[in-house]
Amino acid sequence: MSAVPSRFVQVASKHLSRVPRSVNASLVACAPFKVVPLSMARGTTRQDTHHPLQASVHLRSYSSRPADAAGMSVRPKVTLATLRKLYKRKEPITVMTAHDFPTGTLVDKAGIEMTLVGDSLAMVALGHTSTSDITIDEMLHHCRAVARGTRSSFLVADMPFGTYETNPDQAITNAVRMMKEGKVEAVKLEGGKEMAPTIARLTQVGIPVLGHIGLTPQRQASLGGYKVQGKTVAKAKAMIEDAIALQQAGCYAIVLEAVPEPVARHITDSLSIPTIGIGAGAGCSGQVLVQQDMLGLYGQVPRFCKTYRSLADDIVGALREFSADVKSGAFPAAEHCYPMPQEELKRFMNMVHEQKGVEMKDAAAASVGHA
Repeated sequence: MSAVPSRFVQVASKHLSRVPRSVNASLVACAPFKVVPLSMARGTTRQDTHHPLQASVHLRSYSSRPADAAGMSVRPKVTLATLRKLYKRKEPITVMTAHDFPTGTLVDKAGIEMTLVGDSLAMVALGHTSTSDITIDEMLHHCRAVARGTRSSFLVADMPFGTYETNPDQAITNAVRMMKEGKVEAVKLEGGKEMAPTIARLTQVGIPVLGHIGLTPQRQASLGGYKVQGKTVAKAKAMIEDAIALQQAGCYAIVLEAVPEPVARHITDSLSIPTIGIGAGAGCSGQVLVQQDMLGLYGQVPRFCKTYRSLADDIVGALREFSADVKSGAFPAAEHCYPMPQEELKRFMNMVHEQKGVEMKDAAAASVGHA
């Protein structure tokens, strides 16, 4: 390969601080790189658009922070307007939970319209026995991680239990934190008409709200557990009133959880905003599932969940294979190791040989001295 012209090296040195933010600074500091003209750039190069000579920095990809695929197409950003258009076209809206950077990235790549950082992560990601155990600081941590992996999907997050029920001012304070610190675009909160004044205040100050009625997991203790809601005429009527109140308060959509299909369909038909079903039948405007459930990571799932994969078996099997390979010496193999240039290898082996010779002489001298 021909030498890099000195003017490129000078520019690279002068403008190293202008490498795109997505580049891991530690890799720039320690990994080999080369600067080439734009016309020579190929493969996984990153253009520095600020560079006066339009140079690119070649970087290796590391598992610590997967590099974005070069030239990867990004679908248009999903917004509230997008969701309204889908609703008016009667095209079902897809929603999926995510709790960290990898799961957020996967949901976004799959083309899901809305990503929900659900408080279900308290159970499926943190091992708690209830969604009510998670704190707002924990939710903010996970929201930021999901946001880093979300480019196109509309990002909404649950407000944790205890962060919005006291009064509207408390809800506004914490919802603003969710949006500013958590980098989400909307918040979801549970409850019916009793929460309408709070939702109205939130929407009045420009915070989009996703409502949630039916089975509300944060209140499962008062509901007698995780049980289907709206199974009697009286309860179904109250749920319809809740849905109308939330719509009037300004919700852009409402989650219906664990509701009989006829009741959910009637609520959907009665509203002029989308409903997102989870255990509420096919009559809703869209559907949401917990990602770990639909991927089969924990075995038993609710009746309403379809398990699309059984990844737990595959993952455990892969981990066992890794363990066996390490024990047997099959991993790492030659293809997993980094070589040295032959000339440097010879010099290194000579250095080791010389050091051993010195150590042997020192040990022999010490032995004579003791004698």
